[in-house]
Amino acid sequence: MRAFFIGLQFLTRISIVEQKDWCEKDFADSVRYFPLIGLVLGILYAAFAALLLSFLPQNGILLPHHVVASILLILPILLTGGLHCDGFMDTMDGLFSGRSRERMLEIMKDSRVGANGVFAFVLLMIFDWSILLDLLQSAWLFPALFAMPIVSRLMMVVAISAFPYARPVGMGKAFKDGGTKSVLYGAFFYTLILVFFPGIVACFFGIIPLDAAGLSSWLLSMTAVIFAALLFTIFFASYATRHLGGLTGDVYGAITTLTETLVLLSFLVFSSVSC
Repeated sequence: MRAFFIGLQFLTRISIVEQKDWCEKDFADSVRYFPLIGLVLGILYAAFAALLLSFLPQNGILLPHHVVASILLILPILLTGGLHCDGFMDTMDGLFSGRSRERMLEIMKDSRVGANGVFAFVLLMIFDWSILLDLLQSAWLFPALFAMPIVSRLMMVVAISAFPYARPVGMGKAFKDGGTKSVLYGAFFYTLILVFFPGIVACFFGIIPLDAAGLSSWLLSMTAVIFAALLFTIFFASYATRHLGGLTGDVYGAITTLTETLVLLSFLVFSSVSC
């Protein structure tokens, strides 16, 4: 479990067992646990939403929907320390700079954030907020919050395993070394268990109404979300590889961030179809 706790500590602000002595092998070994780390985040997101939408109103505290949407937007950034958002902004700065491959990589390595990164991040946050605001009125909110970090971390494993690394060295290179085919297949297998099993249990105990998000709807929606996320990851990673000669740690973060948005958007579409 050492590798899991190291991955949890690196990808989030959660430090259950603080690890101070890390090596590249520890990072490589942690890749297989990324979807499980997403499960921890998904449970926290859904639990916090239940607190805001159920527990507080039952105790006389009713927050406006736009405030709840804002809190749910900020929560992932706080729990992850903005790690993936930083990678997203650096990636946007590099890819949209219109420079040579070498210059793009230099721009992405620069600790300063450029205009492209800021504009892209602000627009993405506005888009995410608007999706969350609509999902608050849907039965799909909790499945979306639960699945979002699991699926996005699986897609990080896909990007790490299936695409080359752009730099000879770097933090992301350590993860790349752990992205074997067996790790990828294993991550897919237990991700399916993680996203399917809660729906089966919820339907069995009547937590999920059959007319809103029953077992068949849950299984179909989760399958569709994973498939859509996989197609997007292949497209974006291929685009980045074509321009950068491979992927970097920043691109891994960008894929995670954009896939989270895609998952939320997918569930918003499901809510519109089921209405």
